[in-house]
Amino acid sequence: MAQRINPEAFPPGEYIREELETRGWTQLDLAAILGRPATVVNEVIAGARSITPETAQGLADAFGTSAQLWMNLESSYQLAKVASRGNTVARRAKLYEIAPVREMQRRGWIEESSSIEVLESQVLRFFEIQSLDGPIRFQHSARKSTDYESVTPSQLAWLYRVRKLAMTVPVATRFSTRSFDGVLGKLAPLRPEPEEVRHIPKLLAQGGIRFLIVEHLPHTKIDGVCFWLDQRSPVVALSLRYDRIDWFWHTLIHEMAHVKNRDGVDQFAVDTSLVGSDAQAFEEKPAEEKNADLFAVGFLVDQAQLEDFIARVHPLYSKEKIAAFAKRIGVHPGMVVGQLQRRRKISYAHCREMLVKVRDIITSMALTDGWGHMTSL
Repeated sequence: MAQRINPEAFPPGEYIREELETRGWTQLDLAAILGRPATVVNEVIAGARSITPETAQGLADAFGTSAQLWMNLESSYQLAKVASRGNTVARRAKLYEIAPVREMQRRGWIEESSSIEVLESQVLRFFEIQSLDGPIRFQHSARKSTDYESVTPSQLAWLYRVRKLAMTVPVATRFSTRSFDGVLGKLAPLRPEPEEVRHIPKLLAQGGIRFLIVEHLPHTKIDGVCFWLDQRSPVVALSLRYDRIDWFWHTLIHEMAHVKNRDGVDQFAVDTSLVGSDAQAFEEKPAEEKNADLFAVGFLVDQAQLEDFIARVHPLYSKEKIAAFAKRIGVHPGMVVGQLQRRRKISYAHCREMLVKVRDIITSMALTDGWGHMTSL
């Protein structure tokens, strides 16, 4: 059977040529009738020049048709040419729908390319999927299906990057309850001095916990995540969305609580807006998040002593009193400030100089992706 050709794929010049043959006219005759240069008529017939409204009206007058007919033929031909390019725009739109392509390129997670085929293959490889039409699942030691409806494409891309990098982080032993308790005991003495956070990646690795830092993607509000590569391989990753000592420690211990409770074995435990003025209210959190929060605040600052301190000094929380209390219980003053802010005892502008930065310290010792640190796989 002969292949049928869409008539819209023909340039309007083909129809002009038929009209000339029917009338016995030459191209020079038509040029004279239209009052246009012969080169213009030749280019229109050859498809090298588009039909303008002026030309369409001239053709209509010459052939006894409507100008709209010639404009429709031109529009159909131009649309047919665009469609023949493989619908690149729709394919690219699909990629941008399921992944933050430009940000992933900026971060070096996928390569920049003007080829839609190259972009598609890279996104498929990044998410470890065979087709863009199927769902993207975060592959780990899941024993039940995960609710992905609340996870944005940017958050999912961040999670995949974390998992890929986590596989390269070495640990000294397989994780166990005993190794966890040992790590926790060694973390406590590090609370007073910001510089001591440099020991954390090594301590966690000694306990079988893979630890890394991956800068969050815009608008994700991710603070940290806990998941497991297998039943005895927990991963803790932080985004350091805010560079504050209280933010870092609270998020770290919050994720450690997830490890302790084996949250994230069945489905990843990703935490967003964990600390700060936009943090989710404690009462609105699910039970596992409440437990992790309580574990974190209790580990960082003895709650009985904090209650006593509040009762004695409220509402006059001077910097001197906060510093003296923090020194007495053996923690950095920024941790006390952070918990007073969480309790709404002081504003988020109070004692900000105590909320020292730790990003440069921890990223110098931990596997880090972001802020100029790029890790190739």
